[in-house]
Amino acid sequence: MEKQFKIRHVVFLVAPNTTLLTTVSPLEVFSKAVDLFDSIQPDVDFNYQTHVVSMGKGKQISTSSGLPIVSEGSYTGIDFPIDTLIITGFARYLEPKRKALLLEWIKNESRNIRKVCSVCSGAFMLAEAGLLDGKRATAHWSKNEEFAQAFPCVDVQTARIFIKDGNVYTAAGITSGIDLALALLEEDLGRTFALHVARWLVFYLKRPGNQSQFSTYLDCKKIGHPTIRTICEWIIDHLQEDIVVEDLAEQAAMSPRNFARVFVKELRITPARFINKLRVENAGRHLIETQLSIDEIASQCGLKTGENLRRQFLNFMETTPAQYRKNFQSSFPEASI
Repeated sequence: MEKQFKIRHVVFLVAPNTTLLTTVSPLEVFSKAVDLFDSIQPDVDFNYQTHVVSMGKGKQISTSSGLPIVSEGSYTGIDFPIDTLIITGFARYLEPKRKALLLEWIKNESRNIRKVCSVCSGAFMLAEAGLLDGKRATAHWSKNEEFAQAFPCVDVQTARIFIKDGNVYTAAGITSGIDLALALLEEDLGRTFALHVARWLVFYLKRPGNQSQFSTYLDCKKIGHPTIRTICEWIIDHLQEDIVVEDLAEQAAMSPRNFARVFVKELRITPARFINKLRVENAGRHLIETQLSIDEIASQCGLKTGENLRRQFLNFMETTPAQYRKNFQSSFPEASI
């Protein structure tokens, strides 16, 4: 007798003029998962069905790249139970009355939805609907300052790839929608299945949500203050050494207090925290690219001991070095492609 599957409806609620990849990246993950069900046969009693619906009236949704998306129709036509809702984009192009109705719909429907998600500025919609009050959340790095100012009740994490808080998930945007979708698959179907999907998409590294949206090394290139930029470049070249903030201030010909003030103004992080963040990122590369022990990596990155490396990793990455290495060095199960 053929196995009967329940259907989990995954709905992509798409805003007008959204970024194309914000929608199609996570959509492709779920579509590929459906394709692989028969060949991999996970031990579950459900399968997914994906739906793309518009925040507006018609089926066609404009995108910022000019290539339109043809949806099933408006969200108002949904007549099935939603398992997972993924909001892509912000409804800034809807007239106020229609937007208010949409927000009320999101608020009401969320009570019965197992997972409520956003990608990029879709987090603004969740926040306006009141679903992020008191929760941790993120959006695209270019929007996070605006996000935090607009919604002080939200604990905005400015550089995270994606965040889960309860049954609410927010992702940074663009390709991070892939990371979010793979994480959702892993929760439902296990790590092996999620890695199969990642392999099919040639997305070999499944990044954890606490991975930074951008490298601290890149931040150095954007520093406007020439002296602080020079100091940061010096720090990068001397991470293995003992670095004392007072010595950095002397290099900069500043008092320690003034140096710290200017540094924080330029980078929005204290010098000591900046140094440790660089060391953790450097350690992360060693964990991925080498087979060195935790103690050896700690020594090479200036963190001295494996215990200090573990402590700093938990502080910045919210994971252990061992788990980080496992996430990035995982071997993919064989599958015929």
